[in-house]
Amino acid sequence: MQSFRKILFYLVPYWSRIALNVGFNFLSILFSLFSLTMVIPFLSILFQTQEEVYELMPFRMSFDVIINNFYYYLNLLISHYGELSALIFISLLVVLTSLLKNGFKYLALYHLAPVRNGVVKDLRNAIYNKTLALPLAYFSQGRKGDLISRMTNDVYQIEISVISSMAMMFRDPMTIIVYMGWLLIMSPQMTLFVFLLLPVAGFIIGRIARSLKPTALKSQGELGVILSVTEETLSGLRVIKAFNAEKRMEGRFQGLNSFYTRIMNKLYRRQDLASPVSEFLGTGVFIVIMFFGGSIVLSGTSTLNPEVFIGYLAVFSQIIQPSKNFSKAWYNIQKGMASAERIDNILTAEVSITDAVDALPKNDFSSDITFKNVSFSYEDAPVLKNINLRISKGQKVALVGQSGAGKSTLVDLIPRFYEAPVGEISIDGVPISKIKIKDLRNLMGNVNQEPILFNDTFFNNIAFGVDNATEEEVIQAARIANAHDFIKQSPLGYYTNIGDQGNKLSGGQRQRISIARAILRNPPILILDEATSSLDTESEKFVQEALMNVMENRTSIVIAHRLSTIINADLICVMHEGQIVETGSHQELLKKNGIYKKLHGLQMFS
Repeated sequence: MQSFRKILFYLVPYWSRIALNVGFNFLSILFSLFSLTMVIPFLSILFQTQEEVYELMPFRMSFDVIINNFYYYLNLLISHYGELSALIFISLLVVLTSLLKNGFKYLALYHLAPVRNGVVKDLRNAIYNKTLALPLAYFSQGRKGDLISRMTNDVYQIEISVISSMAMMFRDPMTIIVYMGWLLIMSPQMTLFVFLLLPVAGFIIGRIARSLKPTALKSQGELGVILSVTEETLSGLRVIKAFNAEKRMEGRFQGLNSFYTRIMNKLYRRQDLASPVSEFLGTGVFIVIMFFGGSIVLSGTSTLNPEVFIGYLAVFSQIIQPSKNFSKAWYNIQKGMASAERIDNILTAEVSITDAVDALPKNDFSSDITFKNVSFSYEDAPVLKNINLRISKGQKVALVGQSGAGKSTLVDLIPRFYEAPVGEISIDGVPISKIKIKDLRNLMGNVNQEPILFNDTFFNNIAFGVDNATEEEVIQAARIANAHDFIKQSPLGYYTNIGDQGNKLSGGQRQRISIARAILRNPPILILDEATSSLDTESEKFVQEALMNVMENRTSIVIAHRLSTIINADLICVMHEGQIVETGSHQELLKKNGIYKKLHGLQMFS
């Protein structure tokens, strides 16, 4: 229930709209109640049982006073114009009150629409913003499909299960209260009897509703698994086809889908109990009231006459539908609670990498980057062990070693994509944990091994993260990255859309766009993680020359498997099983006759 209350906090900015909704709903209920009670004088005229009233009573909130004064004016009308005119008057009055009732009902829904859609909008924004704020380690612990499911399907479930029930939550309880208050005025004896019956019905409905939440929670989890498999299938379709694994993946997906279907069947069967159970209980209560009230009328010991009793039943019958709606809304909320909990898990997830209270601004890089006894682990699996390294300003440092040696993890610690639990990393003598994260990352430009592009134009991908970049600056960056020629050959040049993840481009073209993006940012520190790995020989030559020009007078950290690309590095660090085991220039490392020479020999031989 705590998660649901947090969802309701999103209603606070819309309190004025909610107040208007409640006010118009109240007016709609009053006019609805007035039109229903008109059945009493209508029947009294029709059956000629109307009491003749000749004196007005001082007004007070009493059923007898209201009836007396209404009949007083009704008798005047009958005495002057006849009974038929009185029936026409009552009928027109009912039509007028019905018009007002539905007009106020529309106005209530008119002001509720921005609340419903606004809460969903704010919820989506909150989840997306929290996703951007969470550290990368959070996403390495779960499936991407499950996270996407929470951001899409769970929000949708909140929308259809909880937010869509707001009309019922705001209107129907008030309808029941107002109608029950009027019934209490009409006949306290019968209404007190109703109060004894309703808790029994509410208890039965509540017991069924509570069973929905665990089933719904399980269904949302399974849907997350299905989306994960779907995402893996789309990403690995080439491998699936190459290994003739279609049947294997088909069987895996169908098994998960069948299990999810069984859970949903169970969920819907329980949810569908809401309407028949509430209708049956409502009908049962109505029949009991009819029998109890009828016995009072037939006994002749009460002031309850037949037309008032029929009016009482007419008003009470209107409570049944709001009660059904309210129970249905309660069922929907219980179902939506599972999604609310899953969303709350994201919204309350700890953002472990944040600015320190005394974080310092930093807009330049003047001295060095230093690692002091830095160690790092992924879920208790050691990745880096006691790293000590100093990278001076303007130095070109290369990290080499076998896959899994910890090279990418080491450079990911510098912009604080991950937090080193042991040791310290500092820039210009200031620990990076004491530098504002935005300023820290503004000092760096990254080119990843797998180029990460967005479904946008060439221009926007190159200018990503650089505000107010001019076309001339973007073109210059593209020229340095050897990307200008193929961009100009595109249908719309720099304003051509490159597709999802740049799928309209070759691997080498995607990498060159990624390099151009880093070049445009013009950072003092450049991090290249296998930046030329996706290029053909000719493109690699041009891009390597361009990168050498860009790295001139710039601190560069290069991760490379092809040792030919880092021969001219000022410092080469050889990593093995999370440790720096050798350092030196290319020639110095060859003379050491260690791991580097072995790697060099293998590549020369190949």
